[in-house]
Amino acid sequence: MTLTKKSDGIYVDDSKIKILEKIDAVIFDCDGVLIDITKSYDLTIIKTTQYVLKHFAHIEDSIDVDSKIIDGFKATGGFNDEVDLTYAAIISIVAAKKLEKDQTDFIFDVINHSDSSGIVSVEKFIENLVEISDIKKQLSYPGTHHENPLYRIFDQIFYGPELYKKLFNNTSSFSESGLIERDDVILDDFLIEKLLKKFNSKIAMVTGRGKESVSYSLKSLLNKFDLNNSVFLEDESRELAKPNPKPLLNSVKGMNSALPLYVGDSFEDFIMAKKVTDLGNETIFCGIIGTSKNPKEKLELFEKNDAILVLDSIHLLPKVLNLE
Repeated sequence: MTLTKKSDGIYVDDSKIKILEKIDAVIFDCDGVLIDITKSYDLTIIKTTQYVLKHFAHIEDSIDVDSKIIDGFKATGGFNDEVDLTYAAIISIVAAKKLEKDQTDFIFDVINHSDSSGIVSVEKFIENLVEISDIKKQLSYPGTHHENPLYRIFDQIFYGPELYKKLFNNTSSFSESGLIERDDVILDDFLIEKLLKKFNSKIAMVTGRGKESVSYSLKSLLNKFDLNNSVFLEDESRELAKPNPKPLLNSVKGMNSALPLYVGDSFEDFIMAKKVTDLGNETIFCGIIGTSKNPKEKLELFEKNDAILVLDSIHLLPKVLNLE
């Protein structure tokens, strides 16, 4: 299936373009869609990986987990959770050191052997090559979120001492400002008001973030969403993590939507929307590529998997949905 470039940043499957007229609700992912996280979450992955490798595995010369590595893991469909991705990078680098292999080359070897089962596939591949029980025992991942050392380190670096204290009623070991302060909010009042008017307030969110975290960055914009039919997966059990279709399905049914548009930036988002369709509630997926370090590669990923709509930015939605 080939997507046609309709104008700058808009790619549509011409054979399915008419179906877009029937959309009656819009459900958003948050990270990479409503908020650009390249300077916040992505940097937290890098800093957490370096910290853990230095203090737990005593590796001082670890590579930076750059955007290619992050996008590589996410393209497998199993790493919507940034802490899962961090864990995968950590055990990959530990394994590379033990095997005396180039860290970057080995990580991409791991990525190529990963799938939508996420850290399960990573552990399986690595453990067939080398013993990593020491770092696994130290991190005991995933464990219980608030008690697990990797989650604690990641959250402390991301949220900063004040917000971490508020969220978890615990004192951070880090004094630096949280990287959440570097969230770059893409959504604005002008866009959300246009969508609310068109879709009679059927605007919701299904995101991997927790509600407090989303609220901290979106501020009053969050109140524009149908919060009764939004899902903040960090606040839910791990079993509901993307690409589990249940949270999105609940949102769709809660708004009584006949044909929702789910707007996401990751392959997990695409898989989740497809699963909801397979369950009998047709859901159109819109892929966002403008926040990726390699938009062309992400466009090709969505195109290869038969996405019918891909945009550079959510700000192109009014044009696509005839709101202008």
